[in-house]
Amino acid sequence: MSDVSNKAVVAFGSNMGDRIATIEAALAAMKDKNLNILRLSSLYETKPMYYDDQDPFLNGVCQIETSLEPLQLLDVLQSIENDLGRRRVIDKGPRTMDLDIILYNQEHIKHPRLEVPHKLMLEREFVLRPLADILPYEHLPSSFTPTAAHRPIYQFLQALPEKDISMSPVTVIHRRMPLIRSHDSARKTHVMAILNITPDSFSDGGVHSQKDLKTIKATAKNFIDAGADIIDIGGQSTRPRADYLSAEEELRRILPVVQAIRSMEEADDVALSIDTFHSKVARETILAGADIINDVSAGVHDKDMLSTVAELGKTIILMHMRGDAHTMMRLTDYPGGVVKGVAEELSERVQAARAAGIFPWHIILDPGLGFAKNQQQNLELLRRLRELRDNIEYSAWLKNYPWLTGPSRKGFVGKVTEVQEAPKRSYGTAAAVTASIEGGAEIVRIHDVNEMVQVTKMADAIYRSP
Repeated sequence: MSDVSNKAVVAFGSNMGDRIATIEAALAAMKDKNLNILRLSSLYETKPMYYDDQDPFLNGVCQIETSLEPLQLLDVLQSIENDLGRRRVIDKGPRTMDLDIILYNQEHIKHPRLEVPHKLMLEREFVLRPLADILPYEHLPSSFTPTAAHRPIYQFLQALPEKDISMSPVTVIHRRMPLIRSHDSARKTHVMAILNITPDSFSDGGVHSQKDLKTIKATAKNFIDAGADIIDIGGQSTRPRADYLSAEEELRRILPVVQAIRSMEEADDVALSIDTFHSKVARETILAGADIINDVSAGVHDKDMLSTVAELGKTIILMHMRGDAHTMMRLTDYPGGVVKGVAEELSERVQAARAAGIFPWHIILDPGLGFAKNQQQNLELLRRLRELRDNIEYSAWLKNYPWLTGPSRKGFVGKVTEVQEAPKRSYGTAAAVTASIEGGAEIVRIHDVNEMVQVTKMADAIYRSP
């Protein structure tokens, strides 16, 4: 074994069983075998190639650092495949796990067991697209193809004669729910119902905090029957100037609620989200059955939050904000404009989440309407949400992730509609929800579940192509 550090790119794919769990197990096994993962792509759901009679694949790539020589690396990867139940029955057919070395330094390798770069990679969009995520400007060995020295990876992707328009990066929200496909033009908007177990939230403070668990379960059932996909449970108000709770008090309020709802058969196919910035609350509620951590600080308020979510393998919502509940409304100066500011600052949090070990397919983004934004900035973010999603000039770090917006009953809605009482702002909220969907949001966080489910269905019918 050599002490020299080599860089290789490994493509991975699965289309049998629990695809996400298998891929994550493979990546964990690679780390256990001292294959240091330097870069990791998004996970793409793709149609099968060559052998069509099989289920869709999940595909991605990672760049690794290793002291292993190519054939030694191949042996390690094949041992991981075997440990995960790989059986080679049909060439290019279904497989639990497939690990291929597609690049190894700048070497062109031809061996009876291994050819690198992979001889078919330039016709495989399911390889080129994730590869362009992590190494867009990488060049292939000059001896591999005549144009290799002059064309970076992204140009080979652009040059494909036909592209798979169904290919999309995916995000996990709950093991029994379909994956979010953020590039799918016909994707459904998910409705996140707000269940605040707080006495002091700006809109519904005290509405649920004094109810017994039987009544709260009935409320959750009503949300589910109305069409909610996610229930967001919060014990800490994040309104301006709200007092902060200890993690212990927050857990006292919400842990019994999580346990009660997760015990409901009706909630088996619904994701539970926890609105918290305490890592202790995240850990305990995830162990009780929560699927998502909705952190308004994007991991800033508790230094252990990102590593906790990574360790437990769950999904996190990274929301943009500045300061805290007491200072955020004094922090609304964005010298380059609010869209650029949000993009740059959220990008930093995405990088922090990735560095902590959170997989790309476990990240959702939120522009933070109402948090460190004034009236016009909130409206501008809604107006330019698609630009924030798609314009990589702001940041390539934001592409491929789904977005959540939370306009429900917010103060900026009340100012525009001149409705002072927050619970009566449903019409203004409906307009903001529609604008969110037109801008590409995959999830809307709302109070009025019956009404907003209807709004999302109508907006989907208008803005999401069939």
